[in-house]
Amino acid sequence: QVQLVESGGGSAQAGGSLKLSCSASGYIFSRCGVMMWYRQAPGKERELVSSINNDGTRTYVDSVKGRFTIAQDNAQNTLYLQMNDLKTEDTAVYYCAAPIRVAFYSGRYHVVCDDSRNYWGQGTQVTVSS
Repeated sequence: QVQLVESGGGSAQAGGSLKLSCSASGYIFSRCGVMMWYRQAPGKERELVSSINNDGTRTYVDSVKGRFTIAQDNAQNTLYLQMNDLKTEDTAVYYCAAPIRVAFYSGRYHVVCDDSRNYWGQGTQVTVSS
């Protein structure tokens, strides 16, 4: 079964940096063409922060443009989010996500690309103080 595991979160001062990583078992990140980072702050809805396509195309929410960089290492099957010039507003739980669903049939699990569904990791906490 697919498992996504985020790491690299922690505490930082405003203006500092953190680098998040996401690793996977049971899933190759390039399979469905895109990987994403989301975040959820207390009292807020989960927000798409960044995405990266297999062709290298990257997107960022306006609030992090120029500060965050998404990258994918296909050889290591690892997704990264480099976060620079952190602000207190970046405080949130950060999740990596794949556009997949996992179906069980014929006695085994099958991974299906599905852009209407996101598959999440457990998240990693980022706390930024001033």
